[in-house]
Amino acid sequence: MVVVMMSVTDLFSVIQGSLTADQDVREEIRKVVQGLEQTAREILTLLQTVHQTSGFKDIPSKCQKAREHFNAVKVHLEELKTKFPPDQYYRFNEHWRFVLQRLIFLAAFVVYLESETLVTREAVAGVLGIEVHRDKGFHLDIEDYLSGLLILANELSRLALNSVTAGDYSRPLRISSFINELDSGFRLLNLKNDSLRKRYDGLKYDVKKIEEVVYDLSIRGLGKGDAPTEGKVAEK
Repeated sequence: MVVVMMSVTDLFSVIQGSLTADQDVREEIRKVVQGLEQTAREILTLLQTVHQTSGFKDIPSKCQKAREHFNAVKVHLEELKTKFPPDQYYRFNEHWRFVLQRLIFLAAFVVYLESETLVTREAVAGVLGIEVHRDKGFHLDIEDYLSGLLILANELSRLALNSVTAGDYSRPLRISSFINELDSGFRLLNLKNDSLRKRYDGLKYDVKKIEEVVYDLSIRGLGKGDAPTEGKVAEK
């Protein structure tokens, strides 16, 4: 066996080359992620208008416009896939993980506003144009999907309160039923991820806030017009 000796200078020159190449990849990823973040802000700004008093009147059109924005998300994610080797997803995913969780939440929020059902992981992957299974490359990680659902729960607790302000007294009851179903689902999980577990702790407060809204409506004799939607999962 022949051992090739390298000088210290040559050795560190090779290391510097590797560091530079890695930094170039990360910089290319950041540029694409900036576009994703901008599109996510546009979708969020659009959907946030449902919290306004007049926002409940044209929810279908807002959802349709949001879905159109997700076409741009697909383009950004297709570009992102080209910026790193497929087998190094977890080496670089800290750059896009936060915005991806926000996009998962936004997709789940759109589906909830459309049908008051829980979006599946497969359906979210379809909206984003990415894979479900990690062995197929750029995929929708399970923990990211769950994080997006927990962000949705927080958004719905806010929507429940604003529904009352808008005079929609039955919606908080339906939201309460949905969130309790979601909470029951999370209770079945043995969460090991610290960040995810902390976010799940926040779900307890969301459940409590919505229960307070429902209780206030009940003592006022309001909100009994519509039956709550239970146990439904969206496939679109």
